[in-house]
Amino acid sequence: PSQADVLAPDSSEIRELLSMNGGSMVHCTLPPGKQSLAVAHKNIEEIWYCIEGRGQVWRKRGEQESEVDVFPGVCLTIPPQTHFQFRNTDWTPLFFIIVTMPPWPGPQECISVEPHWPSKQA
Repeated sequence: PSQADVLAPDSSEIRELLSMNGGSMVHCTLPPGKQSLAVAHKNIEEIWYCIEGRGQVWRKRGEQESEVDVFPGVCLTIPPQTHFQFRNTDWTPLFFIIVTMPPWPGPQECISVEPHWPSKQA
């Protein structure tokens, strides 16, 4: 779809693609120069596949923490209770295909966490 179906709790644009009992798939967009809010999911797990753009994804789970450069072809996971934040480091939109298992239950699934990158808002 040309228009986002919903704004995710992390502030990215979500276009719903498919959903079944075991999981759902969305197209995620982060505009140029933007970054998401830092969040964690309570119970769901996700697989992200970058299809266009360039950026970084920060993930933290317990004592393990990493930043991953993302560009077309990079695939990563977001396990349950992992803190994460992502940002677009390019002048074009950053696009992911995201598979969520089980399907996204709603915004109550997401909790705010301490950001890795400070807010750019004044």
